[in-house]
Amino acid sequence: MSHRRRLPYVACALLSAVALAACGHKSSHPTVADANNDGAYVDAGPVTYQLQISRALNQYDAEDSQYVRGLPAGMSPNLPPTEMWFGVFLWAKNQTNRPQTTSDNFEVVDSSGDVYRPVHLNPALNPFAWTAQTLPPQQTEPSPSSIAAYGPTQGGLLLFRVSTDVYANRPLTLYILSPSNRRLASISLNL
Repeated sequence: MSHRRRLPYVACALLSAVALAACGHKSSHPTVADANNDGAYVDAGPVTYQLQISRALNQYDAEDSQYVRGLPAGMSPNLPPTEMWFGVFLWAKNQTNRPQTTSDNFEVVDSSGDVYRPVHLNPALNPFAWTAQTLPPQQTEPSPSSIAAYGPTQGGLLLFRVSTDVYANRPLTLYILSPSNRRLASISLNL
């Protein structure tokens, strides 16, 4: 067989080898997601997280008033005009073969470097509140049978009390942190 006739066979064999080599490789999710793609997945340690939605909340709105329930004692849902509630709704999945615990350590940082920590909500009073959980293999948070999963956001709520200056200091970035405050992943947030 001439050299020219063998070339298509060699090229086909090489393409087949490349295709077969890719089989069985698990693609890794990035550690950074972009706000232009709500729903992007990020890996933070052994758990994969997905931003369902992020938005300003109005405590006087019928839907949003449910999200500001279970505040710490003495904290009012009514804020001064220089502050607002900001909700980040997350979903997580343990894609490993061993139980894994989801994070309860998060922060939102604006472009001027201001850092906001989530308000700890009482999950007995707020069924949408994000709470760290140990997930069995292939299980999700919120649980598929929970109110948070069936709600309009389909995610667990991280509630932040932020300055209205965040509108001038966009973009906002959510960081998923380890227990020792090491940044594991980041998600750019819509506002």
